[in-house]
Amino acid sequence: MIHTKKLTKTYRLFEKEAGLSGSIKSLFNRKYTYKTALSDFDLDISEGEFVGLIGPNGAGKTTLIKLLTGIIAPTSGEISVLGYYPNKLENSFKMQYAVVMGQKSQLFFELTAADTFLLFKELYNIPADVYQKNLDYFVSLFDVGDLLNVQVRTLSLGERMKMELIAALLHSPRVLFLDEPTIGLDAVAQRQIRMFLRDVNKEKGTTIILTSHYMENIKSLCKRCVVINQGEKIYDGSTDFLFEKYQVHKKITLHFAEPTDFALPQGCEIIEKNPLKCAFFAPFESTQQIAYAMMRQYELSDITIEEDEIGSVVERIYNNRAGE
Repeated sequence: MIHTKKLTKTYRLFEKEAGLSGSIKSLFNRKYTYKTALSDFDLDISEGEFVGLIGPNGAGKTTLIKLLTGIIAPTSGEISVLGYYPNKLENSFKMQYAVVMGQKSQLFFELTAADTFLLFKELYNIPADVYQKNLDYFVSLFDVGDLLNVQVRTLSLGERMKMELIAALLHSPRVLFLDEPTIGLDAVAQRQIRMFLRDVNKEKGTTIILTSHYMENIKSLCKRCVVINQGEKIYDGSTDFLFEKYQVHKKITLHFAEPTDFALPQGCEIIEKNPLKCAFFAPFESTQQIAYAMMRQYELSDITIEEDEIGSVVERIYNNRAGE
């Protein structure tokens, strides 16, 4: 379904000199630098898969999404999506995929969501019965029937993202590309969207490619993940194995009900400590036991346990790979 071989994307960037004299010089003698956003990238994704793309900012994730959807053309290499060369932008290809980006909207803010859906119905030539069936299914799945006739600009971020996903899926795309779809959302909205995407992948068989900085999104949705760093693929395989091997600790933050002389558990690394609060890294495999012991030993007003950051996990994979 999706195939790339030695896919490379290089940008030519204009290098502007500082100051007025530099600006005048650049009119006659321009200097350029080259940045490789993606290098010799091989990827194969089968129909029905739910694949996570993870990596630090600037790793090349969004560039890959843009290449796969035809927004930009590759510098070299092979690329095929659903049997098409994406950058030809054939209508028959565009009818079979959808893209949702967390920081860009395809909805019309002055219209209601229902009006936008009707517009998409005409754009994609969706038969009336298919449109109604899909709309009923997704509205029920998200429980947003009371929001359909509300002006989009008045919706909350979480409500709007739900409508973005419905709009993207009305024409029954075979592939759904998601670039940070839960960015800025609260925990409840994120959980609802995860449940929605899991059902769409399972019930509709939609192939989903997801980029996210939220560990829970990747771990709970994607059996397979691809790690990108500096434009190169450094891991492609089981998500469970990835985190079992490279997620070495979790962050535990304790808030004490009263000033406390805290004793750091063995094998942990202190981050922040004062009489009313202590934050430390705990070994991944013993986090639950340590947290339970802290709740029994101290009088706490709050306790939080946070997953390791994706950037840290990627750094460990990269360092391990460099040392091989």
